[in-house]
Amino acid sequence: MDEKRRQFLTVLGPIIAEACESLWEASLEQRLNEICPVDGPRFAELERLCEEGISDGWMGLQGEGPRLGGRVVEPSTETGGLSVDVVQLIDFTGPHHRHPGGEICAVMPERDEGRFDGRARGWAVYPPGSDHWPAATGGRVRILFLLPGGAIEYSDAAASLESGTAGGEK
Repeated sequence: MDEKRRQFLTVLGPIIAEACESLWEASLEQRLNEICPVDGPRFAELERLCEEGISDGWMGLQGEGPRLGGRVVEPSTETGGLSVDVVQLIDFTGPHHRHPGGEICAVMPERDEGRFDGRARGWAVYPPGSDHWPAATGGRVRILFLLPGGAIEYSDAAASLESGTAGGEK
């Protein structure tokens, strides 16, 4: 693993530890916002590393225009079996998908009015079996997300084809 990814995982360490020891529900979301508050140095460092990783290319995000995304770290023993992915959306609704094991997101909007699924800057926890049309509004929003075993299940092809700036059904 390269130095930048190692640094990234070091900053994420307490988040990964808490995620691995907890049920993925509303109480975890509250604890993550206490452990790593949006006005704290760890969240600022995550935002800085995402900015650097996207602009310098070490995150290896794919796509163009309103959607960039990619897996930054594969699930491993070092990550407690969680993958680490980053996506950047600009006023975009992505394809419908389900989280078999849940999803933990760090929501990092560029502007105060930026939202991801209606959520402002901070942590969001989607429990196992949850699903959604991931929607960013209010300009550029970056989302760092953790997935157990890297598992995510996209809906049928028609659902994926309906995603985009116009969005799909919610």
